Amino acid sequence: MSSMSAGTNLVVPVVLWGKTAPTHCISCVFLSRDQRTLVTGCYDGQICLWQVDPDTLKMTPRCLLVGHTAPVLCLSKASIVLDNNFIVSSSESGEMCTWDLVDGKCREVVKLPYIHTSIQAYHMCGCDDVRLFCNGYYAEVLVMDPFSLEIVFTLASRVNPDWISALHVLRPAKRKDDVVLGLTTTGTVKVWTLFGQETKNSEPFYENESKQIRCLNALSMTCCAYNQRTVLIVCSKYWQIYDAGDFSVLCSVISPRGERWLGGDFLAADRVVVWSDEGRGYMYKLPANSIADSKDFHSKSVENDNPFLYCLLAVPSDKPLSCPPAMRYHVVSRQGKMYKYLIRGDSEGCVLVWNIPEVTNGQLAQIKQEDFAKPPAIPPTVLTSLVKAWAEMKPPPVGILDQLDSGDQPGVRLTASIYLPQQSRLVVGREDGSVIIVPATQTVMLQLLHGKHQQYDDWPPHQLLLGHAGRVNCLLYPHHLHQRYEKSHLVSGGVDFAVCLWDLYSGTLLHRFCVHAGEITQLLVPPNSCSQRIQKCVCSIASDHSVTLLGLTERKCVVLASRHLFPVVTIKWRPLDDFMIVGCSDGTVYVWQMETGHLDRVLHGISAEEVLYACDENPAASSSGDVGLANPAVHFFRGLRHRNLSAIRHATQRGLHQLQQLHHATNPDGSDQQKSRALPLMIQGLRTNPKDPESHILVFDIEALIVQLLTEEYSTMSPGTLEAQGLINQAEYQKVAALTQSASPDAHKKIADFFGRVKDKAGDLERTLKEKDRHGILAKMKEGAENVQTKLQAHAEIVGFKPIQVDGKGNEVGDQGGRKVRGLETNTTMEIAQLLLSLLHAWGMDPDLDRVCEGKLGLLRPMVPVSFGVLSKGGYMSLLLPTWQAKCANELDAEKPANTSGSANSLEADLPVELVRLERLTRLFTARTHWELSTTLTSNHLLAIIAMANTLMSMNNATFIPEQERTRKLHRQSTRTALNWATKAEEENEDLFTAQQAQIKQGWSLLATLHCVLLPDKVVQAGSKNFKRPQVEMMARRWQHQCLEVREAAQALLLAELGRLGPKGRKALVDSWAQFLPSYSSADTLGFPPGTPQPSSQMLTVPSAQQGGSSQQTLSSGQQGSNGSAPGHQTEQPQHEDEDDDEEEGTEEYCVRKPWSVAELKRKQTTAVVLLGVIGAEFGQDVSDGSTRRRASEDQRRKSSVVEGFGIGNNNLARLTSLALTHLLLAAPSSRLPAHTPLRRAAIDLIGRGFTVWEPYLDVSKVLLGLLELCCEADKLMPSMTYGLPLTPAADSCRTARHALTLIATARPAAFITTMAREVARYNTLQQNAQALNVNLSNSVLHRAKPEILRGVELLIDKMQNEMADLLVEVVDIVLHCLDPGHLKVKGLAEVFPAICRFNQVSHCPSTRRIAVGAKNGQVALYELRSQKCQMIHAHGAAITANTFSPDGKYLSTYSCHENRLSFWQTSTGMFGLGNSQTRCIKSYSTAPIADVSRLNPMRLARLIWINNRTVSLMLADGSETRFNV
Repeated sequence: MSSMSAGTNLVVPVVLWGKTAPTHCISCVFLSRDQRTLVTGCYDGQICLWQVDPDTLKMTPRCLLVGHTAPVLCLSKASIVLDNNFIVSSSESGEMCTWDLVDGKCREVVKLPYIHTSIQAYHMCGCDDVRLFCNGYYAEVLVMDPFSLEIVFTLASRVNPDWISALHVLRPAKRKDDVVLGLTTTGTVKVWTLFGQETKNSEPFYENESKQIRCLNALSMTCCAYNQRTVLIVCSKYWQIYDAGDFSVLCSVISPRGERWLGGDFLAADRVVVWSDEGRGYMYKLPANSIADSKDFHSKSVENDNPFLYCLLAVPSDKPLSCPPAMRYHVVSRQGKMYKYLIRGDSEGCVLVWNIPEVTNGQLAQIKQEDFAKPPAIPPTVLTSLVKAWAEMKPPPVGILDQLDSGDQPGVRLTASIYLPQQSRLVVGREDGSVIIVPATQTVMLQLLHGKHQQYDDWPPHQLLLGHAGRVNCLLYPHHLHQRYEKSHLVSGGVDFAVCLWDLYSGTLLHRFCVHAGEITQLLVPPNSCSQRIQKCVCSIASDHSVTLLGLTERKCVVLASRHLFPVVTIKWRPLDDFMIVGCSDGTVYVWQMETGHLDRVLHGISAEEVLYACDENPAASSSGDVGLANPAVHFFRGLRHRNLSAIRHATQRGLHQLQQLHHATNPDGSDQQKSRALPLMIQGLRTNPKDPESHILVFDIEALIVQLLTEEYSTMSPGTLEAQGLINQAEYQKVAALTQSASPDAHKKIADFFGRVKDKAGDLERTLKEKDRHGILAKMKEGAENVQTKLQAHAEIVGFKPIQVDGKGNEVGDQGGRKVRGLETNTTMEIAQLLLSLLHAWGMDPDLDRVCEGKLGLLRPMVPVSFGVLSKGGYMSLLLPTWQAKCANELDAEKPANTSGSANSLEADLPVELVRLERLTRLFTARTHWELSTTLTSNHLLAIIAMANTLMSMNNATFIPEQERTRKLHRQSTRTALNWATKAEEENEDLFTAQQAQIKQGWSLLATLHCVLLPDKVVQAGSKNFKRPQVEMMARRWQHQCLEVREAAQALLLAELGRLGPKGRKALVDSWAQFLPSYSSADTLGFPPGTPQPSSQMLTVPSAQQGGSSQQTLSSGQQGSNGSAPGHQTEQPQHEDEDDDEEEGTEEYCVRKPWSVAELKRKQTTAVVLLGVIGAEFGQDVSDGSTRRRASEDQRRKSSVVEGFGIGNNNLARLTSLALTHLLLAAPSSRLPAHTPLRRAAIDLIGRGFTVWEPYLDVSKVLLGLLELCCEADKLMPSMTYGLPLTPAADSCRTARHALTLIATARPAAFITTMAREVARYNTLQQNAQALNVNLSNSVLHRAKPEILRGVELLIDKMQNEMADLLVEVVDIVLHCLDPGHLKVKGLAEVFPAICRFNQVSHCPSTRRIAVGAKNGQVALYELRSQKCQMIHAHGAAITANTFSPDGKYLSTYSCHENRLSFWQTSTGMFGLGNSQTRCIKSYSTAPIADVSRLNPMRLARLIWINNRTVSLMLADGSETRFNV
């Protein structure tokens, strides 16, 4: 399990359970308050959730929670809220976990050095929810918070401190305090009184009184709930009733012969039920002296008045149990009636429930008179087990190799399995000693999906390796764990004491190592830093407590370490010291030298634990000289090597504290050797108990799958193609960038050469792209991307390794010898995608789309309901059991008469009943029940489908139909070889291909739309009562996921869901999240340029929940302290660790619960920022035409429409949100907020999207400079927004920032241009005084981001000419700032930056090196490029329409159509160009007015063209032309 960490990855687990039910030896039971869920924990560490019908108590196993590594000892509720479905579990190794019962996600997990034997959830006075009172193998009582699993305070003992064996918490009648009764193993009763003020930082609390009683090793203690005056204490030999006042014994009953008591409780003030380890319940009537209300209470016991056994709860023909059952007494009230249940779970996995009858005193008297030999026995009302539930499933649940079984009998059991991702093969070892190799995706398709493959014989082809006599225990494919091993080697260990080495490709047995004297239990590989010889070995462990290192290349045993007295538990390595360290189950540690095979020493006790602990420390540290000296255990090894005793002694003086954490830190599957790369599909064997056959979990990693599909797609394209498809904007970018660099003639030649070189070596460019991407991917190794090179290599392998190849018709092609396979490879990545989408698609929602999916896209329908899983914190998993569908089956039966139509019946009549029923179940599942399981599953699955559909849509002609896939590949090859189509036939072919491609793309698009937009309504139409909606918070957390396709899917889903909520729903959502918005006072974001470190005193206050909604939170930096937010609420800035991106709790309603830990508060804050940002940006101002969907670039929106709290009326929320967003953009990188996190990217993106909403509250120039800062760090090879592979975080921020700038520029062009012009002016002023001020301007953003600014301006001129015409002087200011002056020396402005010359108001005179720009206010700006000065002339009273320089540069003519004037200007300079130049008007003409119609297009209104040096011609739009002379 350990190798699959949850992380931020989008992962879809699917389980194939097989025909045998998992062993479930129950260790504790728990029934939820609403009686809808029964929870059973077992000795193997799993927890099973059973769905209970509260009325009949019928139970069906629903899902299995996997994660604990040791027996589950306690289960407890986590809240008093009735529908709060959380429970807390605790295991024998100190792990505690809070689970969500709805979807089985692990919400919080901790590992404590304490082991609890019982947990009582109790609601203390003065607390808002329950606290867990825990006791166990330690001398205190720990009081814990059930959600954060932190210890709130401890209750300690002054007198005789000892382990507490029984505990009871109660609140005495009519008192405000709580009393804790504890009983130690040595029989001391202790009483603590709590007043609800206890907090963490106070000292431990000591008992108020204690008293020794004669009661050792009590198992339970219960105070009578009915009068609180008697206490029942149960020990294994007897139970006793005590007086709660002075703890004196009132009566005592010894256990029946051969049985021991396990526990008991009060049924009434005068009755108790006690249960024994044989699983029986005994009901007693207490004698008068033990009943508080009787007059004889506390008197001497009377001769014949003993506790009277009046009834027995027993199973009629009960076979003896192999270990004591778990039993629990529950009192529940339903519809005003009290029900009392005794629940028992036993070692066979059976769950029994007795409904305890109310026996009246009259009936009691009757029983007393009849004087039975044995009291009457009551059988359980419910008896069920996993095995029984499995047996009821017809046909049985599918396993991964069912095609090899004959008939219905379970076939040979599968005992070990390993998946080879690069070959996409599954290797399975079986009970009979055979090892089977089979194509993984195909065998899974055979079990789960309909399709042609169901008719083939013996498909998929499998290899059989025979070499073991008896069960195969373990398998290892060393090459997957490390590249240094042979690709073809496979190692297996069996029950026959042998380790076999196989050649995968030929299927032959290469060598059989017979060195162990017991069955092989485990195989692993030594770490990479070992010596050459050891690196070629694998390590095997056997049940005779021996460990060997077997050399695969030398084919002999290198080290046999066999003198261990106890079973081997852990193996650690110290490669640098040449030690292999073996830890045994009794705590001894053996240190072996690997080179010589010599036993160096045996250690016990603390030194043994020390050594093991030191191996866990980072091995790199110890290799680098002195770094490791800080760690005492490193001294320890030095001491070992140099036999230095004092060093050893010094090292052992570390705390005992780490001891408990050791045994489970090692991963049995050796995956700690290296973090494996994320793979699109992993298949893991799962067995809950060593005796069980394996079930299999398929883990689809969506992100890795998308990355692999796109890598395959892009790796076939040249940079030219990438550019043409718009995936990179290479050429365009380099063109702009070249303009900003200096261009002296020789430099110009260099640039030309460079471009020439780039064109010659398109390959180089491709390589740089790959390099860039590879760094990105390496940085993201853990985030699930993968190295391009290894992928291509993996493909070579896939192609090379297909011993038997089946083409579409089912014929075998090629043979074992590996002749060249005819046709093209089946692409395993595409197969994985096909399998995943077929399983996730909501079949039956839209019959037309289903036909497209099957016919055009090649998806296959499922044959059975699928058991999905959920992966949560720490790799804990919840897996649906196949049996929960029995519940749906009941619904089916109820619906049956409705859907009988004549045509269907004839077909159904020929098929067995079971299959017909299964088919119906499956259809019900895909269309409805799949979407009713849990919000987490709905969200994850919808995200996965949409992301996959978008990916496939972006690829060329991607479909899963084998013939089409083949044509696509051939087509791809032909386009690469020759682009000139030779014949007519080929052209027709091409047209056909294009048409087909369009259909396929449309198919994927429809698929995405169904799941993104239409699904909820359709599921509800299909009759679903409890459709689980996708979770808004989960989508918000993935708003800037590092995988672009997942990011886009999350954004689309979130917007669709927010749109569906409608204004009211969004308002509710905003109100519930507004309180988590971190409020940065305005001082934090203003007044510090982005580079300076922010003041450290920055605190965040979370406006407290009592303030009710968002409208009252007016926070200014002045009154922030007096805001009324509790001091406990203040936390540091939200921290954004990517690792901690576990999803939010999926609450169906917006109930506000206080965050239960600082980490969770931070999570909530980040979610709140994103969520409110999205709602503000997307719905903050609806478009005036009333449509709800809008894009940021639409300009016709009403400015003041007030929508859910973001309008002008309630500007406060918008202000706080925009402050938070700008803070995230501008805050200097720190450990708490690193430079490039998804959260920062989200803030950048949202500022861009909602710029019009945030603008009033932003410091626009700061925001623009911040965004430019991010852009200019980028390499010129920036992929565009559609390039799907993950980038490095920096490149990703850059791409997002660039996109945001574009959005801002197009949404508010005027603001963009004026702000930039203002900044340019500021820069120029600085530049003039740079020497004096000692400023280095080449570091300034404006200097570095020139290409970026120029690109923005070009874009705006392109898209919004009219707005630009109004701001022309500013635009030219900016352009001249960005262009390198050298270019304008050699070329005209029209050549250098053609975009600006579209305007007739701009003209450039190369001979005098001046530029004239006509402004809207009638002024002309004259730029002297020589002296870098600019002079303004008041030329006209209205906007200038056109101006041009005469060819010799002496005159400038200007024309304004609004004023109907044309003027000529001449510039006179002083002597030799010294002194100030003056420009004056030398002539002015009135012109004919222009018709109003033609004024509608001012750009084309008029042009001025000089015919010679003295004459200018005014050409109007209507074609007329007038000449004027100077």
